[in-house]
Amino acid sequence: MTVWDRPEPPTRPAPLDRERIVAAAIALADEGGLEAVSLRKVAAQLDVGPMRLYGYISTKEELFDLMVDEVYAEILPEGRPDDWREMLRIHAERTRRTTLRHEWLADLLGGRPTLGPNALAVTESTLAALDGLADLDTVMRAVETVSAYITGALRREIANVRAERATGLSKRDWQRAYGPHVKRMLDTGRFPALAKAVYDGTDVDAETSFATGLDWVLDAVAAKLTPA
Repeated sequence: MTVWDRPEPPTRPAPLDRERIVAAAIALADEGGLEAVSLRKVAAQLDVGPMRLYGYISTKEELFDLMVDEVYAEILPEGRPDDWREMLRIHAERTRRTTLRHEWLADLLGGRPTLGPNALAVTESTLAALDGLADLDTVMRAVETVSAYITGALRREIANVRAERATGLSKRDWQRAYGPHVKRMLDTGRFPALAKAVYDGTDVDAETSFATGLDWVLDAVAAKLTPA
């Protein structure tokens, strides 16, 4: 039985429910990442004993499931465009914005699907955008491919954000600090393709990189959806 199927206990003696528990956990995670979340810390945030929480949530994994589903409400699109590409683009962009607001989400994307109502609604909207455009297996692989790109791109972006925060070095600062080492290595002539990329390639920001990669993935999906 999932946490969504299990009824909540009566709110006694102090008012308490899963909504308040999840809100407190998300606040902790937004501040300090998933490592800052424990049932004991959530209970302290709510000024209740830790054992009170076990009536509502059995494990920390259940708490994470509830947290993910709560922020999936921010991903769920407000409408449904007629164009499938626009629908999937909106889904990707909303997922990126939500992950930048809640960096810990990047650590939980890509695993087993969460089964909460908001997550299921998001999955429904992405599948419905492609419904009838190809056979079901092709639609499933298309959704999986887009999801894999979103997950990978966001994990990389969040990793860079965390590295910048941990080191105090911006991207430019990092390039200046490690540029001499990179130049010495490239000057050996052992890495000609990399040298060309470093010296001649265009440096773009994370948003542009994400949008460009998404366009390419959607182009590939479109090719599979087009009848031979």
